[in-house]
Amino acid sequence: MALWEMIAAAFVLDFLFGDPRWLPHPIRWMGKSIEALEGSFRNLSLNRVLSGALLAVFLIGGTWGVCRGLLVLAEGLHPVLADSLETLLIYYSISARSLADAGGAVFQALQKNRLLEAREKTGMIVGRDVNALDREKISQATVESVAENLVDGVISPLFYTVLGGGALAMAFKMVNTLDSMIGYKNETYGSFGKAAAKIDDAANFIPSRISIFVITLAAAFLAGTGKKALKTALREGNRHASPNAGYPEAAFAGVLRITLGGPGCYQGVRVEKPVIGIGLGRARPFHIRQACDLMLLSAALWTVVAMVLATFRMI
Repeated sequence: MALWEMIAAAFVLDFLFGDPRWLPHPIRWMGKSIEALEGSFRNLSLNRVLSGALLAVFLIGGTWGVCRGLLVLAEGLHPVLADSLETLLIYYSISARSLADAGGAVFQALQKNRLLEAREKTGMIVGRDVNALDREKISQATVESVAENLVDGVISPLFYTVLGGGALAMAFKMVNTLDSMIGYKNETYGSFGKAAAKIDDAANFIPSRISIFVITLAAAFLAGTGKKALKTALREGNRHASPNAGYPEAAFAGVLRITLGGPGCYQGVRVEKPVIGIGLGRARPFHIRQACDLMLLSAALWTVVAMVLATFRMI
């Protein structure tokens, strides 16, 4: 089974099933491994930055090693088993369906005027405080999350799949999980999680910029606004605290013609962030649905590109 076929099968599996809660998922195991080992690495007689870096390198390298070892073992038993396992790893690395479902849940709650439920659903996909968010800010936060997680959940995993198969895709997911758990700029993780955050920034640097062109193409098909997406992304993609998140967010802002970014509260602290989509309109609940449609089409288009790249890699 060729790599491009595995990528296609993994995308179909994700589209059909998403991330069922009853199914054991490596990302949850990654989270538990971080929790289990954090204390041991913190207790090393090293400064916090170095001990955090060692934890990150150990877990990222260990994830790649375990996955690669399992694939080699499976190949020794039967090629079909190895192909099935690698397809499963790629499937586990992408999350377009679950991202669309999460955004859709917020949209449905807002449609039914259930503001408390909408805040709760939003809190599951964003890192900011949600208790004081109104309909506009909930819509904006959800669109930002859908845009940013297009990179984390589809563009980057398939980028690394093309480069190194399912094992490298899983290693990237460990990078991503480390950043989401310890990559915070606060008193607890400001030093210890610094390396995890920097590694995540580096891993997403190229994919986030690739996303501009993928979103532009999807916008051209979906709404005929590809030029607006490209212009906004190139003009305002660097207007973000993250070196990467601003690019897909700016592209989405251009397509949907809404303003994103701006100040927000994180763990009770107000954080000033640049505005993206200067002079555009305010986010509304229907923009969430449009953002999910744009994300899904972008994911599908990038999957096709990844399949083509994987084919050329085989030549």
